[in-house]
Amino acid sequence: MRKSGRANLLLAIGMAAMVPWLAGCAVGPHYSRPPAPAPPEYKETPANWKQAQPSDQVLRGKWWEIYQDEQLNALEEKINVSNQTLKASLAQFEQARAQLHYSRADLYPTITVGASATRERLSRNRPLGVSTGAARVNDLILPVDMSYEPDVWGRVRNSVAVARANAQSSFTDVETVSLSLHAELASDYFQARELDAEAQLLDSTVTSYEKALQLTDSRHQGGVASEVDVAQAQTQLETARADDTDVKAARTQYEHAIAMLIGVPASSFTLPILPLNAVPPVIPPGLPSQLIERRPDIASAERRMAAANANMGVARAAYFPLFSFAPSAGYEGSSITNWLSNPSAFVSVGASALVTVFDVGRRRAANDQARAAYNQTVAGYQQTVLTAYQEVEDQLAALRLLDEEARTRSAAVAAAEHSLALSENRYKGGVTSYLEVTTAQTFALTDERSAVQIAGRRMVDSVLLIKALGGGWDPASLSQLDLASRAPVSPPSASQ
Repeated sequence: MRKSGRANLLLAIGMAAMVPWLAGCAVGPHYSRPPAPAPPEYKETPANWKQAQPSDQVLRGKWWEIYQDEQLNALEEKINVSNQTLKASLAQFEQARAQLHYSRADLYPTITVGASATRERLSRNRPLGVSTGAARVNDLILPVDMSYEPDVWGRVRNSVAVARANAQSSFTDVETVSLSLHAELASDYFQARELDAEAQLLDSTVTSYEKALQLTDSRHQGGVASEVDVAQAQTQLETARADDTDVKAARTQYEHAIAMLIGVPASSFTLPILPLNAVPPVIPPGLPSQLIERRPDIASAERRMAAANANMGVARAAYFPLFSFAPSAGYEGSSITNWLSNPSAFVSVGASALVTVFDVGRRRAANDQARAAYNQTVAGYQQTVLTAYQEVEDQLAALRLLDEEARTRSAAVAAAEHSLALSENRYKGGVTSYLEVTTAQTFALTDERSAVQIAGRRMVDSVLLIKALGGGWDPASLSQLDLASRAPVSPPSASQ
């Protein structure tokens, strides 16, 4: 018995020593990130931006602080704490990280310990039975079983690589959601501020029109102006009042949207009225080649591509034999007194290999599916890069053209105000009818509102440009990500 047990032990040691050697026979395609098209420079980059401060410094950390608005800064800080969409994205990342831990467990043996006790009454009339001996038998067993599948062909390691890449992709998805939420809040904030400025303009216009109506009515009472002039002044006043109400209604929608983003009920949140008087900061876009490293959605697409590549290795391993190693040891006795003694010990060592010889093309189909899935992720990655370039070019063009339009609109406002002053003087002097005044008022108000709207659009487009550039996301946060930790995940900081 001792010789047999020693032989079994030597066999087990020999098989265990072969595992590292066999594990070197991993199969699976080598992964390298495919090149992405990158133009030498952005088409819409203004010449005066090329000498500006490097964009990595401008956008580093909490990018919204570049606007120097304390109220905006306070609202942005609340997103990481209370936004439910971001919390859901973080929970999804925790699921992906848990799946990685689950996959890693297959790299190691699984050991189980159990105990069983049976008492059996034997039949004396059973076949091959004896008429003497014990009629009742006790069987006490304490086994320790181990099951282990040596990762000979890299199936488990590729599965771990898939889970790791998926977890990293999920982490960058969190960063993408965070960037989108912060940008959406800043956009809503500046649009609310633009509407505050419009409301302020319309409030002053309503006051001005009320005075004009009083003057026209007095002139009508004195027989100087006609009733048509009074009706026209009344129409101008009511139209301005209606526009003022419409602007304030739209403003409440943005206030409610901001409340949702910071995780509070809309009924309990109030955004103080503060007209927009800011200009967009200079945001150098950097080089197009840097964009691939600065956007978390591009990093996410790249990690999904890596996961699909590793999944091809998992599919390819199905063509090779599956080895398993299942030793067992423990004690078995008929009573507690001799249960744990040396003669009651038992050892079992065994290994097996299983290979599929015919599956009607199932493995080939799985490999074709994995390869097609990889090609899909490659196309998705390339499309994400192209979309990123388009978004940057769109916002650069918008900011350049809006800057030109703002200067032109400013000149139009000055001309309209001068025309209105002339028309009012002509009307008071009895040279013209009130129709000329109302026409000049309409042009002046339209140009003034357009100027305010352009200012708001410039601020919003600057936010969208920062979002298109990745919001200062640091790709080092992905390489420094500790996927082995089981600690709760905190919301991504703006410095990541």
